[in-house]
Amino acid sequence: MNNDAQTIAVQASRRGRWLPVREEALVAFRHNLAEKAKRRAPGARLTPPVQDLATLVNTDPVLRMYLTQAIEQAIAAGYDLGYHTIDELMVLIDELMTYAPPFDTTELVGCPLNALLDWPMCMPAGFPLFRFPQLNAQLKVVLEYWCEFLSGAGSRTYLTKDDKGGWFSQKADAYIHIADYVHDETQPYYGFASWNAFFTRVFKKGVRPVDGPGDDTVIVSACEATPYNIQNNVQLTDRFWMKAQPYSLLDIFTSEHRTLAEQFVGGDIYQAFLSAYNYHRWHAPVTGTIVTTYNLDGTYYSDLEAEGLDPGGPNDSQGYISQVATRAVIVIACDDKNIGTVACVFVGMAEISSCKIGVSAGQRVTKGDEIGYFQYGGSTHCLIFEPGVIRSWVPKPPFDFNTPPIQLNKQIATANR
Repeated sequence: MNNDAQTIAVQASRRGRWLPVREEALVAFRHNLAEKAKRRAPGARLTPPVQDLATLVNTDPVLRMYLTQAIEQAIAAGYDLGYHTIDELMVLIDELMTYAPPFDTTELVGCPLNALLDWPMCMPAGFPLFRFPQLNAQLKVVLEYWCEFLSGAGSRTYLTKDDKGGWFSQKADAYIHIADYVHDETQPYYGFASWNAFFTRVFKKGVRPVDGPGDDTVIVSACEATPYNIQNNVQLTDRFWMKAQPYSLLDIFTSEHRTLAEQFVGGDIYQAFLSAYNYHRWHAPVTGTIVTTYNLDGTYYSDLEAEGLDPGGPNDSQGYISQVATRAVIVIACDDKNIGTVACVFVGMAEISSCKIGVSAGQRVTKGDEIGYFQYGGSTHCLIFEPGVIRSWVPKPPFDFNTPPIQLNKQIATANR
């Protein structure tokens, strides 16, 4: 692939601004991290979860083979990774355990581990590598360790008004509009106790009014998110690993919840993704009673071969990862029997995988009520409807990189009466 073609592929894939469009910026990030790692004290140990990850990969011959090949294939393809071996990669991952993202309009590295794995994950050896359950289980431990840092006071480095990286600078405010959120400018760090506290900031009352209050036929956006896909006549099982990425209900819900999946056969799915600057809490798209909620472990960096290079992480593979990635499922039985049951599936992408459910079975929710949130990142989500429910959609496909986001609580569909 020539440089122009590579640039186009990157621009098309790095949706949501979680990673820089310019490959040069990611190369600089990786090399800066490597320089920082070189200043470590001689004999410095890896943090326990990263050491366990290194031990797993180095002692499992298949994992070691695939990761070594994925690194070598990326380098042979001309990509500058900033590392050449598994051991060098592990040291860089360890450096990220105390990383908090600075604000940047074009060069934001909101997914630093994704930045390290960006190219190996979509190499021939990378596709099978990141589907191994034992590897994903240990990646979860690593990400939870990083999340603990982001939930502590030490993560507030860039919660300042500093023009260089500060999330409360004038440049940043043009993107996040801090006046829309609950905060206290008289307090250090605007009153946020941690990076995660800032990242999961809440809107002030009235900032995102609910469309059609009292009208059950008005279905609203569950997230502040950009439309990605709408699919009709969804099947119980389908070939979700193909380029078209059709949704396979049994795989989304898992076989343990087959009866639930069967309710939606022939229905519709709406999928939308969050950007780095978006609000990251989830709200009820309809009024009703919570039927069930559950979290599912899954993959973190698995891409779909049929999409080819997906250099922004699993962005072009969003339909596919809705069936294999870490995710949370919340099912609502609507008051309006014509709407029936609506399933909300919140999907982790790369390290954006901390899906926190905020409601429980039997709880009543009104359209627009908060039901959960993503920590340390944004992600993608699906709303799944029973057959014959949706009369029309507000967002009109096809969608692309320039499709504007739909605000939280804005109407996305009209249901039949």
